Amino acid sequence: MKYVTRLVAGLGMLILLIGPIWARSGNEREEILRVREKVWRVWFANDAKALEELVPSDTIVFSSREPKWKNQADVIREAAEFRAEGGKLVRLEFPRTEIQRFGDVAMVWSNYVVETETNGKSSVSSGRASEIFVRRNGTWTNPGWHTDAEH
Repeated sequence: MKYVTRLVAGLGMLILLIGPIWARSGNEREEILRVREKVWRVWFANDAKALEELVPSDTIVFSSREPKWKNQADVIREAAEFRAEGGKLVRLEFPRTEIQRFGDVAMVWSNYVVETETNGKSSVSSGRASEIFVRRNGTWTNPGWHTDAEH
């Protein structure tokens, strides 16, 4: 009986010690996913102020079939061009996402589906995204990504 009592007490202490680590990991995962979703949505909405905060000045971005690597200014300019051409986001999905954490750096690997509408014409594209998130001053930013479109 003493053995069972000690075992239960020991397991209880272990849960008390490890529990906050598990909770933090889950909360940080959710925070990274919220920031990822926000970055995509503010781009489609052409929210330049939010993009400046989430996509820092040292950003490097490239995509398949695009020879030029881009920076923060390019990201903001292209968001403005999308909206100026009458573009709007209809649907954004991430059917599969995996996250690897390395301290204040997270690699987010995803499949995505994006449906947009420009001047009444619908377009659906899908592909893969490799995104880097870095926690700076307690806030997650997205200083780099690579996308490759399948459709």
